[in-house]
Amino acid sequence: MDFISPKEALLKVKRWPKDTISAGRRHTVGLNSDGTVTAVGDNKYGQCDVSGWRDMVAIATGNVHMATNTGNAHTIGLKSDGTVAAVGWNKHNQCDVNDWHNIVAVAAGWRRTIGLKSDGTVFAVGRNHDGECNVSGWHDIVGIAAGDWHTIGLKSDGTVTAAGNNRYRQCNISGWHNIVAVAAGYLHTIGLKSDGTVTAVGLNKHEQCNVSGWRDMVAIAAGSNHTIGLQSDGTVAAVGWNEYGQCNVSDWRDIVAIAAGCGHTVGLQSDGTVVAAGDNEYGQCNVSDWHGIQLPGIQDLTK
Repeated sequence: MDFISPKEALLKVKRWPKDTISAGRRHTVGLNSDGTVTAVGDNKYGQCDVSGWRDMVAIATGNVHMATNTGNAHTIGLKSDGTVAAVGWNKHNQCDVNDWHNIVAVAAGWRRTIGLKSDGTVFAVGRNHDGECNVSGWHDIVGIAAGDWHTIGLKSDGTVTAAGNNRYRQCNISGWHNIVAVAAGYLHTIGLKSDGTVTAVGLNKHEQCNVSGWRDMVAIAAGSNHTIGLQSDGTVAAVGWNEYGQCNVSDWRDIVAIAAGCGHTVGLQSDGTVVAAGDNEYGQCNVSDWHGIQLPGIQDLTK
């Protein structure tokens, strides 16, 4: 019998959650229960050209803050065989992922793509002006998140590591412990703790980091300047920038997964349908006819 170190054994039995809905700057993507993918919204760079995708187990979308000179985006799909597909804006080679293998989770920032390997190491391609792709030395990672200019890694021991822009202290996470999920916005970072509380660092201009009173959370999402939390009873909390009504989610019920884009928020209901609130200039909230979206499950990668 081959010897496996305790560290390798821990990583082998780790179960990575799979994102089945994702919100970008101007588009929204959903993973169907049959492994196909659907998308609505801006398609200027082909970021919604996912109709031919098959056997997908997770999706991610590039997001970017609201500014007149931004908005270009790409979409990432993780296949059941551990390979990755990409469509959309590729100016910085953020879609050059065809040679990736053994990937168990994906994340997308504004101009880059992050991939988590089954051995706990991390790949990154794309823009690296702020060191946001300097993740080659990471190990024991079980979760990843990508903001506009910073990248977050969740380690198997519940601590967190970060790379990239730290102008607003969005990478000051070295003291975090007992974290079970991470999310990254434009200039802020969110962590979900094992006790259901939430912690946040970074820019708080729109009060997007005011999460200290949250309790009983089971999932988190970070938009550009707003933060979303899914509570254990299926309701949703929101703080931060609300110019487009992206935080108007207090009446949502039976939610099992959440996603946050630049100016919109998406929720997956327990029956596989989807609700959305916020900016709909490009039709990114036109998800009322979606059904059969895959419910968030956990994939055992040892099988």
